[in-house]
This record gives sequence, C-alpha cells and structure tokens, in this order.
Amino acid sequence: MEFRNLGSTGLRVSAVGIGCNNFGRRCDADSTRAVVSAAVTAGINFFDTADIYGPRGLSEEYLGLALKKHARHDLVIASKFGGPMGDGELMKGGSRRYIMHAVDESLRRLGTDYIDLYQQHFPDTQTSFEETLSALDDVVRAGKVRYIGHSNYTGWQIAHADWIGKWGRAS
Repeated sequence: MEFRNLGSTGLRVSAVGIGCNNFGRRCDADSTRAVVSAAVTAGINFFDTADIYGPRGLSEEYLGLALKKHARHDLVIASKFGGPMGDGELMKGGSRRYIMHAVDESLRRLGTDYIDLYQQHFPDTQTSFEETLSALDDVVRAGKVRYIGHSNYTGWQIAHADWIGKWGRAS
C-alpha cells in the first residue's frame, strides 16, 4: 500500500481510505467488520466517518467495534461533527458547547481515547470562526483530537479560517 502525508503534517495515511458513510445504513455490524478486516489486511489504515453517518452515530459505533481487534496506533480515524444529531438548535453546529459534547460522544461511540482527524462537516453561519477554532484548539490540547480540518467549506471560508488560525482574529 502506498502512504502519503496528510497535508503538511507528519501523519501518514494510506493512499486509499475507507469512507464509512454506509456503516449503520447499508452495512450492519457484521458487514462493517468484514469490510474493515479486508481493508486492514490490504494495508489500508485510513477510515473516514462522521457522527451523522448511520442513525444516531451508528457508523462510528460499528467502526469502533470493527477496529477493536486491530492495533489502534496503526490506524488513522477521521470523524466529522456539526450536522444535526438531535432535535433543537443545540444539537448541531460549531459552538464550543456543541463541540465539547460532540467530541466526547464520538470518542465513546468509536471506543477510543483520541480521534486522529476531527473535521467540521458543514459551516455553521450562526457561530463565529473564532469560537469554533478556539474550541477545536482546546480539544487538541486536551489530547482528544490530534488534527483538525473541515469539509464542505467554500474557498473564502477556508481562507478565513486559515487567517484566524494564523493571526487569532478576523480581519
């Protein structure tokens, strides 16, 4: 298997990864275990899931169960947060309150004490970039997350978040 660095980090991921959006939907626990086992046997170490994949985070739960028999230090687990995980305005988004809750729930479902790559799945227009990035910095400092990222951001949102990350405030 070919491996590559994840962005400019030293984290090495397999060139082929497994998208886990069907775990908990089309794949039950046994099917998930079979897919994960075949992937690891083929040398794949990168698994990408999200809290909203499968009903009630079932993708993370099934992935966590399937990965239990494999050495955690050999695997790279990516997950995402921000989509609606329940009723009401407090069960989604990029607020500090939600991120602190969401990361702990993902860790519990995955059965691990850290997530290698934690990504905001969708931009949250109701929460400032500064609040979201500050909360993500805190979960990294707490050791719950190794690296952070995003998904479904526009070019200007990527540039804006990068600016805040480098300079600490919006221009």
